[in-house]
Amino acid sequence: MSKPVINKEKCTNCGMCILVCPQNVFGKENGSVVVKKPDECIGCGACEMQCPEQAIKLE
Repeated sequence: MSKPVINKEKCTNCGMCILVCPQNVFGKENGSVVVKKPDECIGCGACEMQCPEQAIKLE
């Protein structure tokens, strides 16, 4: 199954991925967006499609 990977150089920590992910895979730690539950990702691609900075890729 695909897992989301965040490109930290592109990510602005806007939190859009947190809002659109139906599985609550993302969260924030110390103000930065992180992949908290990668094993719960269903590969829907919502995070990848909605990221305004194109900082998320499913791998």
